[in-house]
Amino acid sequence: MPAPALPADEEIRLEKLRTLKILDTASEERFDRLTRMAKKMFGVDTSVVSLVDEGRQWFKSRATDRDLGEETTRDTSFCGHTILNEDVMIIEDAMLDERVSDNPLVCGDPSIRFYAGYPLKFAGGSALGTLCIFDSEPRTFSLDDEQLLRDLGAMAEQEITALQLATLDDLTLISNRRGFLELAQHGLNVCKRKGLSASVLLIDLDKFKPINDKYGHAEGDRALLAFAATMREVFRESDVYGRIGGDEFAVLLMDANENETRESIERFKSAVAAYNAQARRGYDIECSIGCVTAQLPEESDIHTLLDRADKEMYKLKTDSRL
Repeated sequence: MPAPALPADEEIRLEKLRTLKILDTASEERFDRLTRMAKKMFGVDTSVVSLVDEGRQWFKSRATDRDLGEETTRDTSFCGHTILNEDVMIIEDAMLDERVSDNPLVCGDPSIRFYAGYPLKFAGGSALGTLCIFDSEPRTFSLDDEQLLRDLGAMAEQEITALQLATLDDLTLISNRRGFLELAQHGLNVCKRKGLSASVLLIDLDKFKPINDKYGHAEGDRALLAFAATMREVFRESDVYGRIGGDEFAVLLMDANENETRESIERFKSAVAAYNAQARRGYDIECSIGCVTAQLPEESDIHTLLDRADKEMYKLKTDSRL
């Protein structure tokens, strides 16, 4: 069984997927409605919205009577093949298709024989996943069926775009305030449930207004982009970070105690200093960081922790002026 090849834009594709912060999130009616619709319209066993991560295929939405679980390996996924296509991929009888004829999803449960998938494109044409349908019986798929699947897929793409616009900062493409608060609260709930530690950082850019005033707003935007890029570079995939105000950023460090949090802060400060030394833009990006380590499970509200971090940052700034 040949594993699906990697798309030519694989690194960019994965970055876009992770920027959305949609992996491992709860089901949403906007996607569930589409999979229910597809299952009913095509009369198939199963319809899913899948997202293809580095080593797995994860199901954002499932309309099925079967126990599919939340994910499969990417090597065995049909959708790994679909994202290589510009249009609908159809397998009318999986037993006759050399790409998947000996696939464990064909030879064993859920005994896929028919499959049709539409690659969900996003932000410049990268395929992040699919809207797909499959069934345990072979079947034909007409041109009208193909167009219907395209139409439903386009609706799923619109929902992904709406998700981006609602929760991502337009300039930096990291989470905006709404996106950060939603993801951070979800992260805190995970930490609480699993008994993990967590810390919250509130980061304020110092002397940012003079950059805009002296060098112009385009240069101010450049500084914000560089700052966000440094956050991506330093913080882990499991951490949540976002731009929650004009020159204000926040981070949730999951599974990080006080010592690990201090180390993360020092790594970040060093990375910002390294950027300043390399960029030589005529100014330095400077920041103040307020930090609190959550006392879970009592302190499991992101708003409360941000308020505490804000007070710590204000105290830090006040002390530095003395």
